[in-house]
Amino acid sequence: MKLRRFRSKRGQSLVEFAIILPVMMFLILGMLEMGFAINHNTSIVTATRQGARVGSELVDGVDRSGTHLESVASDSVDPQIIAAVEGVLISVGSPVNISQVQKIEIFLTTNGSMSATVNTWIPAPGHTGPQVPGTSPAQYLDFKPQAGGTWNTWQRNGAAPAQQIGVRITYTYKFITPLGAILTAFSSGQITMVDQTVMAMEPPTP
Repeated sequence: MKLRRFRSKRGQSLVEFAIILPVMMFLILGMLEMGFAINHNTSIVTATRQGARVGSELVDGVDRSGTHLESVASDSVDPQIIAAVEGVLISVGSPVNISQVQKIEIFLTTNGSMSATVNTWIPAPGHTGPQVPGTSPAQYLDFKPQAGGTWNTWQRNGAAPAQQIGVRITYTYKFITPLGAILTAFSSGQITMVDQTVMAMEPPTP
């Protein structure tokens, strides 16, 4: 009689374990996936910040104080912004897959929101974009300007009231853990991440 009860309890424990195990695995995979996603998002945030910082310094490309960053041709301002963004995305330790970046937008803003005055850069796989300014031997960007940009560099102004420049990245994060395969049955198995940084243009040197 006691042996039968022992077997009954052991069988009950196995059933309970079989029920709980998938839930526990789902939670563990969810935590791991969240950690990976946060890591990717952190790199994107850093990249938009770096791009906006460079754009804020370069303004319209006119030499204002003689420093290296500001002594650039107007037509190389946006390529330098993109180069700064790309440098972060492909840096050592960055988990970002640059081929999953949908677009990078450089835009004018007055309230933090993206206006219609925007230059959009799209993927140019295989380093087929414009040359990275100042590189010798020449290096080329993984992004190229999309036709129809509406914000010419010469229009940018750092004098009071200073304009604000924004850099925005749209990125497709694809699930890394097996959780992605599970969720693919219910969704696309990926998340679209969007981050932007806005900074005021640096004023001219007195």
